[in-house]
Amino acid sequence: MNIDFARKLEMAYHQQCKAICKEFNLKQTGFDILMFLGNNPQYRHARDIVEVRKIKANLVSIHVDQLVEQGYLSRINVPDRRKVELVLNEKALVIIEKGKLFQNDFIASLFVGIDQKHQEIFKETLELMEKNIDKLMEEK
Repeated sequence: MNIDFARKLEMAYHQQCKAICKEFNLKQTGFDILMFLGNNPQYRHARDIVEVRKIKANLVSIHVDQLVEQGYLSRINVPDRRKVELVLNEKALVIIEKGKLFQNDFIASLFVGIDQKHQEIFKETLELMEKNIDKLMEEK
């Protein structure tokens, strides 16, 4: 398997995101944060973004501040004083809806020219690989 595949996929995604980021006057990292929170409601803290998305803490902090100032996010205090919950505002929902359509179109573009049978095999293979990864992570 070519190790460059993941990098190329990421580069293509970011290149394709430029139009939606420009439309909403967002930086790529800000868009990524909004989409992460919109696609994964179980995550609600900046630390989650840092740990799961592997975005540097200072970048998350800067972009969360900008998203709060722009009215896309709110910070809510929670009982643990060391944490602040990030909540998507109504204004962010338009971006997330459009972003999900964009993400679906992007994924569909990856499967152009690949018949349904091979798409199913690919998806099944990814699921099996994910289980194998989970087992490997449990071993440590």
